[in-house]
Amino acid sequence: ESSGYESENAERSAAAGGTRGRQRRARTAFTSEQVCRLEKTFQRQKYLGATERRKLAAALQLSEIQIKTWFQNRRMKLKRQI
Repeated sequence: ESSGYESENAERSAAAGGTRGRQRRARTAFTSEQVCRLEKTFQRQKYLGATERRKLAAALQLSEIQIKTWFQNRRMKLKRQI
């Protein structure tokens, strides 16, 4: 039985693999050149400011969010390695 809330139905549908609700964005496949540039930048500085992120995103033809997420994930990878 349902309580009648739409969000409850959407949660069930999403949990069951339904197409209702928000779709996940496809995973970005970075090119080797992009990864190389990102890694070099990461070696110099672990955190990017808005200006550096904007410039790097433009140079690599990626979104600022993709750059931000890559750096967050890379910092977590470093933390796990340590």
